[in-house]
Amino acid sequence: MQKLKKFFYSVLTFTIFFNVNSPSYSTEKEVKVYSGRHYNTDRNVFKKFAEETGIKVRLIEASGISLIERLKREGKNSQADLILLVDAARITNADKLGLLQKIESPSLESDVPFGLKDSNKKWYALTRRVRVMVANPKVVDINKINDYTDLANPSLKGKVCLRNRKSPYNQSLVANQIVNKGEEATRNWLNGMIGNVSQPFFPGDISIVRAVSKRKCGVGIVNHYYVARMLAGVNGRRDALYAKKTAVITPNPAHVNISAGGISKYSENKTEAVKLLEYLASPSGSKGLAAPTFEHPLKEVNQNPIVQNFGEFIPDKVTVDQLGNNNSIALKMMKDAGWN
Repeated sequence: MQKLKKFFYSVLTFTIFFNVNSPSYSTEKEVKVYSGRHYNTDRNVFKKFAEETGIKVRLIEASGISLIERLKREGKNSQADLILLVDAARITNADKLGLLQKIESPSLESDVPFGLKDSNKKWYALTRRVRVMVANPKVVDINKINDYTDLANPSLKGKVCLRNRKSPYNQSLVANQIVNKGEEATRNWLNGMIGNVSQPFFPGDISIVRAVSKRKCGVGIVNHYYVARMLAGVNGRRDALYAKKTAVITPNPAHVNISAGGISKYSENKTEAVKLLEYLASPSGSKGLAAPTFEHPLKEVNQNPIVQNFGEFIPDKVTVDQLGNNNSIALKMMKDAGWN
């Protein structure tokens, strides 16, 4: 296991130089981050934190599943201090596996709204994502699609495309419907919607937007920021043109997911890790993470005109705790319905 200790953070290191004679920084301080967020713009936020605090940030980025497996494998030898994950299912699973520890922080309790934080104080949301529908007006009547449940309408036979069952975003959406509508109604919705699926399930949200644009299907479910990034040209001119051929439909109320953070159970730099988590969840920190990625900060909406054009959204009242608690039920129901 000692070899794990020797594995160093190769992706990114921010180093801040400060007066070593300062009583506040008599020794070098750092925080080591395992992040399932994969946005280069996050690094600007970490850099600002380092400049303001003198705390060095070391960062490893990988998929959420990979990070959780790594933490389980490393155990007490883990170097992680702060864990950042996307989706309710990911962060609540990390908690259930005993990978996080309790945090006592008045600022986190104040800055993170109810429903977007763990009741046991082991994780806190940092940004919000809205699960929307993207449709091609030349294939379907967008005026007849207002809610996720409308995708079970027989009139959409062969016109629905979905991301595969492994997607935590879809798992959380189904968990959301279980809380909102109950298991029987959710089961009926799943059976109807899966019966309308036009082709094999897609590996990602962007591929769904492309398929809708090309009329391979008429409507799909995606996270709002994927469409925004395409429209902004982040993925290139061709994807921007694809996205412009589609319409974004936001249910009212809408299912809202999160990215979130928690302190590793075996953190060696807990004080510094809590400071960074507090910084990321603060109004300026949350906005710093969310604004360039087209996500929504914790307490306001993204002000980018592209996102604004999607229209206003009202979050439903399902808490992230509820999403995580219903994840296993959602997975079984998805499998039973034939969601591959």
